Amino acid sequence: MRLGYSHWGFLGDGVTDTPDGGRSWRSTMLTTLAADHRLILLQPNRDQLEAGHDVPGPYSWDSGLPDLDALFVEWRWPLPGRNDTPCGSPGHTCDLHRQQELLNHYTLRLGVPTLLWDLDKTLADDDPLRTHPAVRVLDPATHPAPGALTMRVPVFDEVLDGADPEHLVGGSRIWSLCYVGNQYGRDEHFDRFFAPPARRHPHQVIGKWTDTARWPHVHFAGRQGFAASQRLHARSVTTVLLAPPRYAATGSMSQRLPEAVLAGCLPLGPADIAGIRDFLPPELVVRDGKAADLVISNLDAFGQNNRAEVLAQCLDRLGPFRASRQRAVVQAAFADIAGGRAADARTDINAMHRSVLRTLSDLASDPAGTDASPR
Repeated sequence: MRLGYSHWGFLGDGVTDTPDGGRSWRSTMLTTLAADHRLILLQPNRDQLEAGHDVPGPYSWDSGLPDLDALFVEWRWPLPGRNDTPCGSPGHTCDLHRQQELLNHYTLRLGVPTLLWDLDKTLADDDPLRTHPAVRVLDPATHPAPGALTMRVPVFDEVLDGADPEHLVGGSRIWSLCYVGNQYGRDEHFDRFFAPPARRHPHQVIGKWTDTARWPHVHFAGRQGFAASQRLHARSVTTVLLAPPRYAATGSMSQRLPEAVLAGCLPLGPADIAGIRDFLPPELVVRDGKAADLVISNLDAFGQNNRAEVLAQCLDRLGPFRASRQRAVVQAAFADIAGGRAADARTDINAMHRSVLRTLSDLASDPAGTDASPR
């Protein structure tokens, strides 16, 4: 099956001055999809155009409207001053326009089976696409929006099967606490769970944080490259899984959890994230900054063997991120669309059958046809 894939981000390290949380998993996603489909990438090749790198993989690129059997979209949304401005204007990015072009052509005009992956939970609950017969919405949350299917970011099964907790927690850990990610909507969690322990523990924050006056004691290192962010996890004992309210309320778990665990960095989970105990052992779930401070102190004091035991429990809970599970979700979503179409077709056939039976019955009761005009 020819599957078109729309994403606005990078497959490799990309460039530093741009947000893109998909760099740790997107290539895994494409490899997983390519196991079942002929994959065609439909947005611009930003790795080549912006970073000057070709990232080879099991896919081709097409900026037009090639023949497709199905469409998979990493959902984009309006960003004022960026993708909602006229094409060619300063600072304009055309991701939203291109997405609409694809949806207009394939989904709305041709009825091509379409999966919308609402990774940032920005697709409105009342958006008509949610009820379009050719569309299924994928949601990264434990409690997805009505009608949506839960789909996490993928980690190769082989990576999880081969992970050695004792090896992962090794190396020099110069930071007791770190955070990798941008500010967007995370102020409440940051204020409650990160800022208090940051007063006592060596720490570093990487990402775009522009409104930080209330936390003068926190060391914000600004945006850094993807590789640097991964090194920070590998040099830190703990991190905190900060979540905007819309993520926390639905149990939407981002890529930061597997990124940290696979770097041997123990993630602390705010207790108000729905379903957090499905992803972390009880000793890593914290109710406030005081509790986070105590856990960090204890983990700092633990030897590597004890930290490895805790990390092993985290690894055991990464099953929902397995690439094989995400592959099964995609297959189920496409099968559901096909099943809906088959049901519609059966309804049409049954209606036609009933119409034929009525016609035959009418003819049997009035062979001459009483509605015929006299000659």
